[in-house]
Parts: sequence; C-alpha cells; structure tokens
Amino acid sequence: MTYFSWNIVTDLRGMWQFEFMRNAFEAGTIIAIVAGIVGYFVVLRRSAFATHALGHVGFSGAAGAVFLGFNPVYGLLLFTTSGATGMSLLGRRASTRDVEIGTVLAFMLGLGLLFLSLYNGYATEAYSILFGEVLGISNSGVIFTLWAGVAVLVVLLLVYRPLLFASLDEDVAEAKGLPLIGLGLIFMVLLAVAISIAVQVIGVLLIFALMVTPAASAVRLTRRPLTAVVVSVSIAVFSVWSGLFVSWYEPYPPSFFIVSVAFAIYVAVRVGSHVRLRLGRPAPSIDRVASGHSSEHG
Repeated sequence: MTYFSWNIVTDLRGMWQFEFMRNAFEAGTIIAIVAGIVGYFVVLRRSAFATHALGHVGFSGAAGAVFLGFNPVYGLLLFTTSGATGMSLLGRRASTRDVEIGTVLAFMLGLGLLFLSLYNGYATEAYSILFGEVLGISNSGVIFTLWAGVAVLVVLLLVYRPLLFASLDEDVAEAKGLPLIGLGLIFMVLLAVAISIAVQVIGVLLIFALMVTPAASAVRLTRRPLTAVVVSVSIAVFSVWSGLFVSWYEPYPPSFFIVSVAFAIYVAVRVGSHVRLRLGRPAPSIDRVASGHSSEHG
C-alpha cells in the first residue's frame, strides 16, 4: 500500500512512473472534458434519463461483442449510437421523449440478457463496463479515446449555436425554422459516443457522475452558457484527477472516489444556492438561463 507523503509533486512523479497511471490520467482528462461539455447540453435539454438509458443500452452492446468475440467497446459504441438514433427518430422533442427512450431501453436490455445467457464463459470484460476500469486502459485505448473525443468536440462546435438555441427553447427554435429532428439526432449520436468513451472511466452504473453532475452544478453557478461549459469541464476534470489521486493510496475503485468528489461539489453548490436564496439572492437555474438567452435571440 502506498502512503501519502504530503509532497504532492513527489507523489505525482511517483505515480506517473507507471504507464497504467499515465494512461488513466490521459484518458480520464479527455473523457472529463468531453463529458463536461456534452453534459451541459444534457442538463439544458433535460436528457438525464436518455444518458442513463444509453449507458445501459451500451452494456447490452458490450455483452453482445463479448459473445461474438469482439472488443466490448465496439459493441458498446454500436449499440449506443443505434439506440440514440432510435430514441431521436421516435421522439421529436427532447423534453417529451421519455416513453420512446423507455421503449428502446427495454428492447436493448432484453438483447443484453440474451447475449449473456448465450455466452458460456465468464464475461469479465463486459461486466467491467458496469463500473469502469480506468486503471486498465491501454495505450491504444487512450488513442481511441482521444480521436473519439476530438470527433465529438469538432461536430459539437459546428452545431453549437443552433443546438444551444434549440436546447434552451424548442418552441422558439421551431418557429424560427431550426431543424429540431436533425439537431436532436446529431446530439443524441454525440451523446452516445461520449457515453461509450466515458464508461471506461466511470462505468455504466455511475455514468451520471461525469455526464450530469458537473453540468448540474455549473448551471446553478452561472447563467452564461460558455462560462457554464467551462465550469462544468473544470468540475469534471477535478473530479477525475482527485479520484485517481486518492485511488493511488486506497485499495478501492477509482470510480467511487470520482463519484464522491463530483457529488460533494454538487451538494456544496446546492447548499450555497439555498443560502443565497435565504439571503434574497436567487441562484441561476436552467429556466433563468433559458429565458435570458432567449431574450438575447429575440
């Protein structure tokens, strides 16, 4: 067991001597940046249930890939993108898509159960998707994560303004002629890819920690979209770095510490918002952000 020396620089040098820790920090940082940015739109579009559902859909894909003898990440990516496409096309509006999401989720989970029952071996790789395995990411995994993350961010940058407008006020966006179905499809596919790479760190069951919690904290701290994105990314990166740092000294899963840090920040932000409200200074909220941004476009 490694002990904390109170010299952070020395401790960081010690842990970075190991390739698996360098890979974990590199992949974790990439994933935190992508999750922080995409997660902001998840919160604005009230798509937390879609994030949860796509994570479980991805597990079914991982189970199918293991059954067929492929890398579970590829099955994860295939199922999340297919599920995201189905959810988007079946439901026109992001805010009223729960039934469609639940329907696709039920079907995909059924497939996952079938794949696991057909597989005769012990599906270690598929089960690792449930809770993440950031300390087991290889060099090729880091490269895959980097290119997938860059692809998500490039596409998101291209559709940033119309997607932000549609996320804040679908009615006004539709009245102005924005293609809601197309924008919704693009975002859901981006979300699927982001989830596929994020589960390597946090796992399917804990995906909310990176995809929702940092952004949920950010929208309570600021009304400005770009500032909120920066805050969301900062919280996500800090949570990953802190979780990995603590896990170096403790024999427990890094995912637990990452989740704990993100949750602690969210609780602190909520308490701070409550105090501000008691003092007569209302904290920012999604609705206030939406109304403020809509007035700018009006």
